[in-house]
Amino acid sequence: MQTTTASDVPAPNYGVRARLGIMLPASNTITEPTAQAILPAGVSLHAMRLWLRHGPNALKMLDRLEDATQLLADAKVDRIIFHCTAITMYAPDIPDQIRRRVAAVTPIPVVITSEAILDALRAFEATKIVMVTPYHQDTNDFEKAFLAHNGVTVLRDRALECDNAVEMAAVTPQQWVDEAIAMRDPDADAYFLSCTSIRGVEAIEAIERALGKPVVTSNQGMLWGALRSAQIGDRIEGCGRLLREF
Repeated sequence: MQTTTASDVPAPNYGVRARLGIMLPASNTITEPTAQAILPAGVSLHAMRLWLRHGPNALKMLDRLEDATQLLADAKVDRIIFHCTAITMYAPDIPDQIRRRVAAVTPIPVVITSEAILDALRAFEATKIVMVTPYHQDTNDFEKAFLAHNGVTVLRDRALECDNAVEMAAVTPQQWVDEAIAMRDPDADAYFLSCTSIRGVEAIEAIERALGKPVVTSNQGMLWGALRSAQIGDRIEGCGRLLREF
């Protein structure tokens, strides 16, 4: 048995620069480890989990929005993040609904995944993209409609037809690299790996090298949006052009 002494324990990150509060699907086991790997020193993440089921009951994730908002506000976070790509792209009016409901509870600024992704694509002036997801095709279809409503055309898309978050998390980073390369389109301005429950951030650099185009993922795009909203401008290596250049 290995013994760990106090001197071996890294200094805790207490968020002295910024504390980010996040609401995410209860089954998501990917976002928090990803954030811990990406967030710069002095920026911490504090999570609330919300019930999510795919299909006709998906929007029930919003049922406890006010309760979760109040609990994060009690932690005196600097930003509140609503983090679920599929829900925030479910319909064009969903982001505004979330923003209004959070604002009715607290003045803490809110970051919404779909809006952060749109801002990331705008940073690259990307209006034509390829999208790869772990979803079923019906979810791809309403995400494509949301993106089109906001001026982004999905030229090609691929749905891996995963049934749950466990299956989504099981897809390896190399599989995401292979899927993106297989969907190569010379007319694409950028590639988008959608879903907060995938190990996509490790695939970004390899895809960008292979295709010569920027890559946005749900977790990377959200963290970028939250950091910049909180006036944290650190340039972060290893996670693609978005966090390195903007």
